[in-house]
Amino acid sequence: MAWTGIILVLYLVMANIPLYGIPAQATETSVSLQRIIFASSAGSLMELGIGPIVTAGLILQVLVGAKLIDIDLNNPEDRKTFTAAQKSLAILFAIFEATMYVIGNKYWQGTGITPSWGVKLLVILQLSFAAFLVQLFDEMLQKGWGIGSAISLFILAGVAHQVFWSFLGYVPRVAETYGFIPALIKERSLLLIARPNGYPDLTGLLATVAMILFLIYVQAMRVEIPVTSARLRGIRTRVPLQFMYVTNIPILLVGIAVADLQLFNGIIQNLAGPTSTWARYYQDFVYYVTPPRGIIPAISDPLRTVTFTVSWTILAVAFGFMWVELAGLNPRDQAERLIESGMEVPGMRRNPRVLESILAKYIYPLTLLSSLIVAAIAIVADIFGAYGTGTGILLAVGIINQYYMMISYERALETYPLLRKLLGEG
Repeated sequence: MAWTGIILVLYLVMANIPLYGIPAQATETSVSLQRIIFASSAGSLMELGIGPIVTAGLILQVLVGAKLIDIDLNNPEDRKTFTAAQKSLAILFAIFEATMYVIGNKYWQGTGITPSWGVKLLVILQLSFAAFLVQLFDEMLQKGWGIGSAISLFILAGVAHQVFWSFLGYVPRVAETYGFIPALIKERSLLLIARPNGYPDLTGLLATVAMILFLIYVQAMRVEIPVTSARLRGIRTRVPLQFMYVTNIPILLVGIAVADLQLFNGIIQNLAGPTSTWARYYQDFVYYVTPPRGIIPAISDPLRTVTFTVSWTILAVAFGFMWVELAGLNPRDQAERLIESGMEVPGMRRNPRVLESILAKYIYPLTLLSSLIVAAIAIVADIFGAYGTGTGILLAVGIINQYYMMISYERALETYPLLRKLLGEG
């Protein structure tokens, strides 16, 4: 817990240290999907956040799952190779993104400042080194110095920051950027039920609470499959499958894809200029797949709301099925694991194909249904202006649940030392 806290504090400090060599940045009060997914902070050492690590890991996972790279992640040596490749690719992504930011004149556009190549190189080095530190933090936590992973920790911190800012944020002399409570104190108006430009309002607050409660409820639901053990004299038990079988993975993957589109949109606009036709087309495309923030923006541009809803639903279902296959959660792999553990379905032959056909009746419908549910939660939450974005709430609740399970597991091992020996951790 102490190391986890130290790393979290270091991340928050880095997120508030401005890059040396760039003009002073205005306070960023808008909620961006890119900032939520990548846990980044504009104009600071955490400009890239966890983006390079997440993007590198996603690409390698897809290549391994599609068998384009011959690596067995169950083999310790192959897993080391995969980890080393992910680290190297993440650093290359960090250098590439930092270079594109500098070449695209992201920090100096419209300021009248023409930086020297020395200053540009210094900015690239700062961003690349910060990305390396984030990767080091993640490695420390995953090797047992802390709890969980730095990626999950930083996403949770970013969402918590956005929720807190939306609720209590305050910027003097800028009325529109007040959080809900300061705006309520200042304006004392029922118009705060729905505010323009996606600013925090009462509708968003109620949507945030409702979505959190609903997520807690559905994550506790299970679908149980009766099985028996031939090794333990036919003892009957049940294998619980989570009702949210794909958890928040589909929306996380959709969010990463859209966040990457937003990232390159800024770079393309800076490089090509606002008058470029193809750059405008790309900007329009990104706009129509980006969530509207609040009731008023959603109603004022129904075409955007429809395209966002349809595209996110289709992508969530596609990513859900893709993840089930890549992560070994499909009926075939699950059946093999049950057979290896000595389990079988009562009244059925102990045959992997038979067990696979039975599991398929549960797993594929659960995959479709859970993908649609997480997509619906994210879409509805964004349309109603939930604090921290719908994607952020999904990720935050899932991460908190993971931390709860990990801490409960550690406490169980401390309470029952014999259990540690049985699990081979003694």
